[in-house]
Amino acid sequence: MNLINLLSSKKSAILKRWFDEIVSTYPDATSSFLKTQDDPFANPVGQTILHGIDGLFDELLKDTDSNEMPSFLDNIIRIRAVQGFTPSQSTAFTIFLKKVIREELKDEIKEDQLYNDLAALEARIDKMALLSFDIYMKCRETLYEIKANEVKNMTFNLLRRANMLSEVQEE
Repeated sequence: MNLINLLSSKKSAILKRWFDEIVSTYPDATSSFLKTQDDPFANPVGQTILHGIDGLFDELLKDTDSNEMPSFLDNIIRIRAVQGFTPSQSTAFTIFLKKVIREELKDEIKEDQLYNDLAALEARIDKMALLSFDIYMKCRETLYEIKANEVKNMTFNLLRRANMLSEVQEE
């Protein structure tokens, strides 16, 4: 059996463990809520993560580079970028998948000598991790631009209210 078929057959178990690893990065009360609340309106963060990792997993199983992977990553990382996680904490969820796969398929990998296939898959996961960091940085840049614009607008409005602005005449 090859690794892709093996991963496909164990998809639900791998996704559950991967989701559990991700939500374990949250405080206990939040983690418990994310795991137990299935309503997408009551738990949009949990549902976004679940949908995202499901899509990422499917994209990793394809032999070609995916155009869809950035959108799945973006949905998860946007959430983590505004939640106060450090860059490494925000993007580490991609690396968690390596651990989950190794633990879940330990016996099969050893029995079927799938080490080369595993190395190739882990290289793709590493690329996914690097891509996630790029996405994280774009999200943070956008947040900083929004904050800078808010401060600039606040300052302008305060100066205008205090009549401390002078009109510049166009020549």
